[in-house]
Amino acid sequence: MFPLAVVLLPTERLPLHIFEPRYRELIGECIADGLEFGLVFEDETGTREIGTLAAVDEVVHRFDDWRLNVVVAGRRPFRIERWTEGRSFRTAEVSVLDDAGEPGEPGEAERALQLFRRLADRAGSEVEAPSSASALLSYELATRVDFGPAVKQELLELRSERERLRRVAKLLERSVQALAIEEEISERASGNGKVFAPRD
Repeated sequence: MFPLAVVLLPTERLPLHIFEPRYRELIGECIADGLEFGLVFEDETGTREIGTLAAVDEVVHRFDDWRLNVVVAGRRPFRIERWTEGRSFRTAEVSVLDDAGEPGEPGEAERALQLFRRLADRAGSEVEAPSSASALLSYELATRVDFGPAVKQELLELRSERERLRRVAKLLERSVQALAIEEEISERASGNGKVFAPRD
């Protein structure tokens, strides 16, 4: 297990700098044997029960002192059933979580994608939109926007792609509205706080 103050979603790639001896051991074994490990969100309030199985996707750099820069890829959600002992790093017995709810509908997927494109345009971002055919579109959209760990953890704990898509769409809509308000405030500030009406 690798507790961190970040949430890794399925389909997401995350760069990590591995420097603690226990995690060098963990990641070293995963690289050598092609194993997955559990990445779970941990902050001052504690360690969450639901995390994401991850695999080392790329070894970017090996340092002379055994530190590593790697990129890991999120695979499947899991639940911690019980913590175990016996290794230098934390270990646990886990169960893999599958979706139990309805899949996303094409109309919902397209709406979420349109909102994402609007947000990217307003923010001046060149991040490429995911495919509408993705079975995990909610995750793929959420990995492209910085919603923060609390929201990402909430999405990770939902067991329905349809529910996740609806939640992501609402988040994207709020973000688009927030950017529009920021632009309006900026425009008013540049005009001494006044809005100028067109003259005949």
